[in-house]
Amino acid sequence: MFSTLPDQRIVAVKPLTVPAPGRSLDLQVKVTAPVSDRNLPVIVFSHGNAWSLDGYAPLVDRWAAAGFIVVQPTHLDSRRNGIGWEDPRFATVWRVRIADLHAVLDGLDDILDRTVGTDARVDHERIAVVGHSWGAQTAGAILGARVFDADGVPGEDFSHPSASAGALIAATGTGDTLTPFAAEHLPFMRPDYSGMSAPALVVAGGRDRSQLSTRGPDWFTDAYHLSPSPKNLLTLAEGEHTLGGLAGEAVAETTDENPARVALVADAVSAWLHDALKIDSAAWTAFGDRAATAPDDEAWSIVGK
Repeated sequence: MFSTLPDQRIVAVKPLTVPAPGRSLDLQVKVTAPVSDRNLPVIVFSHGNAWSLDGYAPLVDRWAAAGFIVVQPTHLDSRRNGIGWEDPRFATVWRVRIADLHAVLDGLDDILDRTVGTDARVDHERIAVVGHSWGAQTAGAILGARVFDADGVPGEDFSHPSASAGALIAATGTGDTLTPFAAEHLPFMRPDYSGMSAPALVVAGGRDRSQLSTRGPDWFTDAYHLSPSPKNLLTLAEGEHTLGGLAGEAVAETTDENPARVALVADAVSAWLHDALKIDSAAWTAFGDRAATAPDDEAWSIVGK
């Protein structure tokens, strides 16, 4: 169903502090990259709520082994920072998250110079943003998605010119079906995908039922259906919100532990980005061909527009 991990040595460097004026805490990142190779594309990854630069190793290590440099910031909502729902800073965390990705993208040359070394190792024209859960909404903003205000008016444009493609994994759907708790504590969870014109892969679980919305798993497909082309949607029929355990092995919030599913997601994102960034389309083409032969207990599908 998925390829074995490439035989590629990788290295991780952490933590690095990135300039982020006005932030209440230092912005720190981790960089994971192949030990060798040149002209490497870059993924800037935004974690889900409460996580940090130390999470998502099953994804990040696999992407690095597939030939990507991966940069992971720790956002303010990381549990290590202790900023919970009732903290007055929480209301603006969604904006700080987006500002974090801007700071990373603006400072990428310096970040990579301090970690992977020579400029020849980096392909500065091939940069993508990827996120999971809240991180997917954050990454979506970099690709052109906005947030509706209380009157239904789209907010400001947070897109960044350096990011030419991205992947949104378990991305927040539209805000018209938020539960009372979500409407009170997460009013920013009202994305407007109509302006997200950058190429993107949307990944959704067929059994992902959020406690933040009264809709079912289709809520997590809005980023595909409500955005302009070009887009692809990968749906994993048995996947729940962590899609097998993206954040790590045996973590408490994983309700559908399945390492093979995690590898599938990682490989799908890698193959899709190789195609979208015009590196090599063969892996993504082969990935699509395999969807029809997936076993019933781990079925997945791909559509595009």
